[in-house]
Amino acid sequence: MCWPSSSAQAVGAIPTSTLCIPRERDALLVFKAGLTDPDNLLSSWQGQDCCQWDGVQCSNQTGHVVKLDSYSLIGVGADQPMGTIGGEVSSALLELRHLEELTFAENNLTGSLPDQLGLLSNLTVIDFNNNRLSGEIPSSIGALTKLTDLRLGFNNLNGTITESHFGKLANLRYLELSGNSVAMVFQESWVAPFKLQVADLKSCRLGPKFPRWLKSQDSIITLDISNTSIADSIPEWFWTTFSRTRNLVLATNKIIGTLPTKLFQEMEAETVDLGDNLLVGPIPKLPRKLRSLDLSRNNLSGPLPSDIGAPLLTTLILFKNSLSGTIPHYFCHLENLVFVDLSANQLHGEFPVCEEQLEADGSTSNGNNSSYIIMLNLNSNRLSGELPIFLRKCQNLTFLDLGYNQFSGMLPTWIGEKLPSLSFLSMRSNLFYGHIPQELTQMKSLQYLDLACNNMSGTIPRSLADFIAMAVAPQRDGPLSDIVGYDNAIGDADVVSYTDSSLVVMKGQQLEFTHGIMYMVNFDLSCNSLTGHIPEEIGRLPALKNLNLSWNHLSGVIPVNIGEVHSLESLDLSHNEFGGEIPGSIAVLTSLVYLNLSYNNLTGRIPSGNQLQTLNDQPSIYIGNPGLCGPPLSKNCSEPGLTPHTPKGSKDTGDTVFLFLAMSSGYVMGLWTIFCLFLFNKNWSVVCFKFSDFLYD
Repeated sequence: MCWPSSSAQAVGAIPTSTLCIPRERDALLVFKAGLTDPDNLLSSWQGQDCCQWDGVQCSNQTGHVVKLDSYSLIGVGADQPMGTIGGEVSSALLELRHLEELTFAENNLTGSLPDQLGLLSNLTVIDFNNNRLSGEIPSSIGALTKLTDLRLGFNNLNGTITESHFGKLANLRYLELSGNSVAMVFQESWVAPFKLQVADLKSCRLGPKFPRWLKSQDSIITLDISNTSIADSIPEWFWTTFSRTRNLVLATNKIIGTLPTKLFQEMEAETVDLGDNLLVGPIPKLPRKLRSLDLSRNNLSGPLPSDIGAPLLTTLILFKNSLSGTIPHYFCHLENLVFVDLSANQLHGEFPVCEEQLEADGSTSNGNNSSYIIMLNLNSNRLSGELPIFLRKCQNLTFLDLGYNQFSGMLPTWIGEKLPSLSFLSMRSNLFYGHIPQELTQMKSLQYLDLACNNMSGTIPRSLADFIAMAVAPQRDGPLSDIVGYDNAIGDADVVSYTDSSLVVMKGQQLEFTHGIMYMVNFDLSCNSLTGHIPEEIGRLPALKNLNLSWNHLSGVIPVNIGEVHSLESLDLSHNEFGGEIPGSIAVLTSLVYLNLSYNNLTGRIPSGNQLQTLNDQPSIYIGNPGLCGPPLSKNCSEPGLTPHTPKGSKDTGDTVFLFLAMSSGYVMGLWTIFCLFLFNKNWSVVCFKFSDFLYD
């Protein structure tokens, strides 16, 4: 929440004939002396006329300094996200008695605010957002009768705020204290002298009782009291007081009770975030103007409302509740939906068929019927039926998670053509069967694929090299960055922050990813009935971090070029029918922290390498392969019976058989020659029988 740089007049607006007050110039120089300025943002702070310095604005009439604005030091549109000015806020600023705006947000300032900050009686704006200030907020600010904006969010401030801090702040409209460790303690009968428009108090301590002083704040546009230790029910007056509030954020508390049916519906809110609380009961009909709703991580139950009541809804986050029933047909008509997360509930049945949005032949209709939806998460329910046909019109879909349901049928061939933007696809633990369609590899943006634990058969498509998003490491601003940590900004307030997690089976265990999922490159086809070989094209996906093909019927050899997948952290090929030797290139996977090759038909010496020797529980990596030898196994490769066995169908097998037949033929021919000599040469026969009698005697 930043004070826009456009609010300050451009440097140079002060006539050159107007010189600043020497006392105030000296105060600014003392202030500068206590700062660190690695980027020389204050390089203009020299000379006699401080009114010409960058970031300083003076009155045209009096020459007094009326504004300090660090944003103008960086410049509008600068590449730097924030300033680099450090040091402490000097009490020398108290000499600027005519100062009206003090803005040094987005810097590295430390120390505490001057105790006598309240002496600057003309201040209307104090903005030290996003610094590293510590200590308590001085109570003297309660004397600043002209103050409209107090922005101290995201520092390290602490202590207690009482009525004295706000005693005379009748003009206060914008209060931001979020991200600090301050406690707001007021008498229950205290009535605030101000009428706030924005109250951003996230992570302050307001509870455990619901703060009664908010009852008079009926002009608030944005209210954020998330993570404020409230352990109480929402009083009835709350819904009346904030009936016209546009953005309500009360997430991450211990709020109990139910949502009122009528009062909730009659609100004018555009955003409501009550996620991560202890709410129970059903979800009522939504406010008509609502665009974003987060009720995730509660104990809400019952079916989804039969009439959603919010045609403009773009964001619907309801994961981790106990919602039951089927998905209503009105989802077909919510054309503005962008983010939908209904995961970890008890929804069942088939997804509604949106016939009116499809042509008679089942393809997407012409016109402007393409859906805006970017994310759809239905993970961990009991939904059934085939892949929802409405997905054909979701050209913008980036994230699709249908895992841990009862979906069935074959994967349709249209999936690659109709979902070109998909980056995340999970259908794990369903009832899908049949071959993996070749068209799946048309998804050029796909970096996360999980089809594990179905009944997929056939071979792995050789065209998997077409997954070009698995060949390049994901970037911070990649497609999934809009999914896993999106902020739905309305006005100046970041009012919704999506923090659902995704479960990834990796490194032999189920890991939970939140924001990290945007960097995960995953290829998981485990627990199916796949046959055939691993295509050599796997080596053309060097950005893969997790490759899991375990529990299938794959055969052949492990591709020699597996070492080219240099980003691999987890490789699981266990419980298959792979033969031959382990390729030595596996030892060059320097990022590898988990390897499982157990229960195959691998033979020969186990490769050695520094990375392989760092893996945990090394013998279990190779168990179930009796033909393997060498460290870390106890079998020595020089022992009899441990000669490497070549996989069936190789050239060496034919050579061995030929050699065996040649030796056998020679042996038989030799015996036959000796027998003929004995039979047809009398002298040889006599000698033989005499030698036999001698041995007998």
